Amino acid sequence: MNMEFKRKLPIPQKIKEMFPISHEYEEKRENFEKEIKDILDGSSDRFILLIGPCSADNEEAVLDYLIRLRKVQDKVKDRICIIPRVYTNKPRTNGTGYKGMLHQPDPHMNEDMLKGIITIRETYIRAMKETEFFCADEILYPENYRYLSDVLSYVAVGARSVENQFHRLTASGLDVPVGMKNPTSGDFSVLMNSMIAAQNSHTFIYRNWEVVSQGNPYAHAILRGYMNKRGQSMPNYHYEDLRTVCDMYMRADLANPAIIVDANHANSGKQYLEQIRISKEVIRSKSFSQDIDKMVKGLMIESYIEDGCQPINGSVYGQSITDPCLGWEKTERLIYDIAELV
Repeated sequence: MNMEFKRKLPIPQKIKEMFPISHEYEEKRENFEKEIKDILDGSSDRFILLIGPCSADNEEAVLDYLIRLRKVQDKVKDRICIIPRVYTNKPRTNGTGYKGMLHQPDPHMNEDMLKGIITIRETYIRAMKETEFFCADEILYPENYRYLSDVLSYVAVGARSVENQFHRLTASGLDVPVGMKNPTSGDFSVLMNSMIAAQNSHTFIYRNWEVVSQGNPYAHAILRGYMNKRGQSMPNYHYEDLRTVCDMYMRADLANPAIIVDANHANSGKQYLEQIRISKEVIRSKSFSQDIDKMVKGLMIESYIEDGCQPINGSVYGQSITDPCLGWEKTERLIYDIAELV
C-alpha cells in the first residue's frame, strides 16, 4: 500500500480510562440529551441554537467563547436550548488546508492525531466542568465517535458525507440526535434517503466488530444550501424550500420530523453577516405555516469571539482560521433577538 503505518492508536476504552468523566456528568449529559430529544419530538417547544466556531482551533479561545455563551443561555433558557458546536474535524473541499484539532491540536505545529484525540477529549471535559455545556461535533470519521461517545450531546453528518453508506449506518447506531445535512448538490431526495437509512436497523462492520444497529429515531434534516453546476452557492432556507421538505417528510412517514436551518455555508454564500437576516427570515416563515412551525426546530450559526476569519498563521485571538464567523457582540444580540421572536 502507498502509505506509511506510523503507529497504532489506543482503543477508545483506553483513552476514556485515561481521561474519565464522573458519574455526575454522565447523568447531566444524558439529561441534556433528553432535553434535545424532547424538542425534536415536540414534547418541548423550545428552539434549538447550534452555535459556535466553524472550527475549534484554540482550546483557550473556545472555552472563553463557551463561558460567554453560558451566561447568555442562562438568560434565555425558557425559550432557547443552546448546543455549542465545537467542531474538531474539518472536511476540506479539495483536501488541503486546516483539517481541524484532530489533525493539528496546535495549528502552528505538525499533525499529531494521538495528541489531537487527547486534546479534543480534554476540551470537551473542560467544557462540561467549566460551563456545563455538552457540545456538538461533526462525525467526519465515524469510527472516532467512540472516543467521544460519553461527552457529546449531538452530532452532524456533513454535506460531503451524507451519501456515504458508513456514515448513514453509523448514524443508525448512535443514541444521540444526528443532524443529516443536505448534500452539496442540494438534492432533497438524497437527504430524505439518508434519514430513512439512519432511522432503520442495519448489520455492518464497525471497529472490526459485526454490529446490529437499532435505528436512530432522532435523525433529522439540516438545510445548509447547495452548489449549482456552475459552482455558485444557492440557498434552501426560504419558505418554499421549507414547505417542500415538510411535504417530503409527511410522505416519508419518518419519526420525529425536524428541520434545522444552517444559516451559513451555501445558504449565506459564506457571507457571515447574512446569518442575522437569514435566521430572522426562517423564524418569520414559521408564522406562515403550521407545518413549518411544527417541523423547523432550530438554527445552526457559525460564531466566534471576533468577526470574520484569518489565515492559519494569523494571530487574532478568537477569530476563525476556516470559514468566517459572526463576532461575539453580534452573536449575543442575535440570540436575544431570536429569543424574542420565537
